[in-house]
Amino acid sequence: MSLQETLTSEERLAELDLDTLKQLVGLVEYDDHEDPFPVTGWDAAVWAVGNATQSAHFFVSAFGMELVAYSGPETGNRDHVAFVLRSGAVRFVLKGGVDPSSPILDHHRKHGDGIVDIALEVPDVDKCIAHARAVGATVLEEPHDISDEHGTVRVAAIATYGDTRHSLVDRSRYDGPYLPGYVARSSGFDRLNRRGGEGAPRRLFQALDHIVGNVELGRMDEWVEFYRKVMGFTNMAEFIGDDIATDYSALMSKVVANGNHRVKFPLNEPAVAKKRSQIDEYLEFYDGPGAQHLALATNDILDTVDRLRAEGIEFLATPDSYYEDPELRARIGEVRVPVEELQKRGILVDRDEDGYLLQIFTKPLGDRPTVFFELIERHGSLGFGKGNFKALFEAIEREQERRGNF
Repeated sequence: MSLQETLTSEERLAELDLDTLKQLVGLVEYDDHEDPFPVTGWDAAVWAVGNATQSAHFFVSAFGMELVAYSGPETGNRDHVAFVLRSGAVRFVLKGGVDPSSPILDHHRKHGDGIVDIALEVPDVDKCIAHARAVGATVLEEPHDISDEHGTVRVAAIATYGDTRHSLVDRSRYDGPYLPGYVARSSGFDRLNRRGGEGAPRRLFQALDHIVGNVELGRMDEWVEFYRKVMGFTNMAEFIGDDIATDYSALMSKVVANGNHRVKFPLNEPAVAKKRSQIDEYLEFYDGPGAQHLALATNDILDTVDRLRAEGIEFLATPDSYYEDPELRARIGEVRVPVEELQKRGILVDRDEDGYLLQIFTKPLGDRPTVFFELIERHGSLGFGKGNFKALFEAIEREQERRGNF
C-alpha cells in the first residue's frame, strides 16, 4: 500500500507523513484487507453549538485554527450554519441552528455545546454499512452520493452511545473544501498582527489522538463490544480499581482502537465511590452519554500551552507536590525538557515500556462542565497517561467542588 493510500485526505492537506504520525498519535502498521469494517482515520468532529458564528471565531482566534469552508442561508442551507475549521489534520465542523425547528437546536437544548457526530473516513461505505447492519448496528443514514462541481462524496451513518453518531465518509472522488453544499471561506481575523508580527503563525496542534466517550454505569462493556463487533476495533487498554480512583471518586475505562491506531476511543463509566465522579457530573449536565474530551496531538506542547494561555485558555492546575515526588522523577527518567519547565506550566508526564508522553487538560470549554480538550505530545508511548490518573482526577475534583457538584 502506497504512502498516498495510507494517509487520510486531511493528513495529505496538512503535509503530514507517516513517520510524523507515528510520533504524534502512535500510528502502527496494519493491513486492512481482511477487515470487514476498515477505517482509514478521522474525518471530522462535528459540533452542535449555541452560536456557531462566535464559536468559530473562538477556535480561530484562541486555538489558531483556520476557517476553510461554510454552509448557511447564503448557500441555500436554511436549517443551520456550519463553519469548517482545520488545524493540521484536525477538522472541526461547528453547526448552529437557524430555523427554530432545526434538530441542531434540539440537540443543543438537551446537551449544550458538544459533539454530535464523530465522522470517520472509510474506503468503502457500502461494505461498512452492510457489515454493521448484519451484526445489529442501527443505521441512521443509508449509503448515498452527494455531488457538486468538485466531485462526489459517498456517505452513510450509524448510531453509537447516546445521541452521538458516526458518519462514514468516502471522499476519494472529491476535491472540494469539505462537502457538497459548502463553499470555501476564510476568516478575516489577522493572527499575524495579533501576535505582534512575529512571522507566520504556527499550528498549535497537528492531529487528533483520541476522543473519550462517557457512558452510563454498567454500559461500558456493552459499548466496548459494539466497537469490537460492529467496527472491528480491538481492546487497547483497560483501567479499573486503584488505577483510576482517588479517595473520593472512581471510574472505569477501556480503550478500543481501529487497526492502525489512528482512531482511539477510551470509554468511561462511573464507579461507586464516596462522592460523585467526573463521569457522574458529565452525565448529569450533558443529560446522557456523549464525547467528554478530545485529545489534540502536538509536537511542542510547551509552546502550545504558552500560546493558549496567552489567549485566555484555562488549564487544570497540578500541585507542586506532583513534580517534587521522588518516585515521579525515578519513574519518568529523562524527558526532552527539564521537569521544572513542565511544573511551570502544569504539564503532566508519564512513561511506559514504549516511551513517554506529556499531557495537560483544559477546563471545560463551555457553560456546562462537560466537554474539554487534552493536549498530548507522544515520544514512543502508546498509552494514555495511566501514571497521571490520580493527579488528574484530584485536579478535576477540586474544580467539581468549586462548582458545587462534588
